[in-house]
Amino acid sequence: MFNKLAALATGRRKLVLILCLLFCVVAGGLGGSVSSKLSSGGYEVPDAESTKASKALTDRFGTGEPNLVLLVRTPQGADQAQTARKGAELTRKLGDEPGVQSAGSYWTLGKDPSLRSEKSDSALVLAHLEGDEDEVEDNLEKLLPHYEDGFEGLDVLFGGRAEAYRELNVQTQDDLLLAETIALPITLVLLILVFRGVIAALLPLALGIVSIIGAMLVLQILVSFTDVSVFAMNMTTGLGLGLGIDYSLFVVSRYREELGKGATVEEAVATSVKTAGRTVLYSAITVILSLSALLLFPMYFLRSFAYSGIAVVAFAALSTLVMLPALLAVIGPRINKWSWTKQRTRSVEDGFWHKVATRVMRRPVPFASGVIVVLLVLGGPFLGISFNLADERALPKDAEAHRVNTTLSQDYTAREMEPVMVVAEGLGDPSARTAEIGDYASALSQLDNVARVDALTGSYAEGRQVTRANKESARYAGEDGTWLSVVPSVGSYSDEGQDVVRDVRATNAPFDVKVGGTGPAFHDTMDSLGDRLPYSIALIAVSTFVLLFLLTGSVLVPVKALVLNLLSLTATFGAMVWIFQDGHLQWLVGDFTVTGGIVATTPIMMFCVAFGLSMDYEVFLLSRIKEEYDLTGDNTRSVALGLERTGGIVTAAAVLVATVFLSFVVSGITYMKILGLGMALAVIMDATLVRGVLVPAFMRLAGRWNWWAPGPLAGLHQRFGLREGGETAPAPAPAPARKDSEVGG
Repeated sequence: MFNKLAALATGRRKLVLILCLLFCVVAGGLGGSVSSKLSSGGYEVPDAESTKASKALTDRFGTGEPNLVLLVRTPQGADQAQTARKGAELTRKLGDEPGVQSAGSYWTLGKDPSLRSEKSDSALVLAHLEGDEDEVEDNLEKLLPHYEDGFEGLDVLFGGRAEAYRELNVQTQDDLLLAETIALPITLVLLILVFRGVIAALLPLALGIVSIIGAMLVLQILVSFTDVSVFAMNMTTGLGLGLGIDYSLFVVSRYREELGKGATVEEAVATSVKTAGRTVLYSAITVILSLSALLLFPMYFLRSFAYSGIAVVAFAALSTLVMLPALLAVIGPRINKWSWTKQRTRSVEDGFWHKVATRVMRRPVPFASGVIVVLLVLGGPFLGISFNLADERALPKDAEAHRVNTTLSQDYTAREMEPVMVVAEGLGDPSARTAEIGDYASALSQLDNVARVDALTGSYAEGRQVTRANKESARYAGEDGTWLSVVPSVGSYSDEGQDVVRDVRATNAPFDVKVGGTGPAFHDTMDSLGDRLPYSIALIAVSTFVLLFLLTGSVLVPVKALVLNLLSLTATFGAMVWIFQDGHLQWLVGDFTVTGGIVATTPIMMFCVAFGLSMDYEVFLLSRIKEEYDLTGDNTRSVALGLERTGGIVTAAAVLVATVFLSFVVSGITYMKILGLGMALAVIMDATLVRGVLVPAFMRLAGRWNWWAPGPLAGLHQRFGLREGGETAPAPAPAPARKDSEVGG
């Protein structure tokens, strides 16, 4: 296959490039508008009890958990007569707007004190917008202009989940444009420095652009069949540029190396495709397998990163194996044109990374121990991680939804926007069961941290009925069921808030109920993540082990790679907790709201993406080490030479990829800052501490055991194993029988 690809690139180079250009034009035209069709949200579990409860509320009762809140500022006082008249009129007008299923406020719900600030300088209008997340956003976009200038002199601010998701969508698109504006010129300058020439530096950007265009076409097709998160575009851009840089560095470096040996252009292209190109394919498979683990989770927020990531990796690999060789064949020796410096000719033993590997392998235990201690210290804060879901607090502090949320937290006693919704269906006529409903509501109101329970039979607090507009009780009834609103006095994501969810679900009900709302949705999401995470990790571990075994013929090397990557990622997660959960270094990463937790999906997403990129470098390094070992049988020398021939490239690739992801730190969305900084830190640590110290140290300690496998597996590898040069892989080494060369000898 690789011989045919090389022959195609050299023999049909112009045709290949014309077809690639045609593809970019067509794919760009078809997929260029995909960002406008992507969805916000996607954090809830589709088949969870909380999701079913929310659907029942909408479908059967025409209501639901308030997803829109209007904070009405009332300097004259919420109870002033004219203000009360205007507030009631605002509520009625909002309730009549298209797409608004229900609306209530302080002025229409019996002047409930929980809907008015303690200083009486503001009050709330709560509404539920109908439809799925995209329909809710569309409905909100249509009604916002009616109230952006206030209402009859009242100052109106919009908040709630619907407004937060809308603002997250807008912020994401603005941040993506800003990140691209920052990342592209910096990346180009770094590429010129790394390649020491302009022409060679432009090739990675070309590959990245083609990969991004191809992935956008795939997303355009997918949105016709399923929901795709707007944040998929960030993954498309980040990975597209990152892998375009990685893969082109591997191939172009090998191409220049072959030209430097005196090979013709055709020979250099062929060798590059059969060696570095083969490594690119293995690396792409590794990254795709890691990203595929995200498909095991039911939330389309996570699945969307798999959609975009797998697509962009596939196009990056395809571009590297098809388009890049054709470009190299056309450019030929001009790859070094406009280079202001030439590579110095020197022996491999004089190289920086060879010296690093040699020094580490002379004293592997102290070096490895020191790095492990550093990684464990960095990972320590990860033990105290807390989780939440994306909400208004992820937005910049000056965002309207964030400002409303801050006011609600500071000036309001109850969590009116986060009720626990209890839905009962199949009751027949609910008016015939008012006694049971009342007793159940009274029991729920006596639970710890419950401020109030609203039901068909009235409102309850601490087991007794409280004053609230009785005329509103009718809205809690349907043709064959009822629903209750349990208003907590604590945050939904706090331990106390989750205790409320568990207590409500554990309370004996006289009929079958489903429990939904913000708190239950978070509870169900965490359960789902916990249930699927072991399978996700197992998929990554098994698939990575199999691929590295096929590449190396070893059972120890894949295990070593898995352990070291987990250690490195744990340190990354610890640093993210220390910075974003505990609130350190805000001066460095930009201002954000410290919530005391991390969005639960972020570490999982980081793990799958960072693990794939780490294995990308692992495959590149191991392929060169194995190539040397197959030639010499000398483990120590092979490690030193392999690290020397890849260390500079891997480090340069890591710096460039980290630069791309660091551009995400300028985002106004907190969890995008976490993703950007976390990915950059993971890549840098992996390319330096892990590849530069831990890998040579552990491979020195293991010696020839690095290449050992049990007899049956050794036979399997000899038959099906992969080798960079393309020949049938040799059998793995037997138990050590001879001594390696002395380090540095």
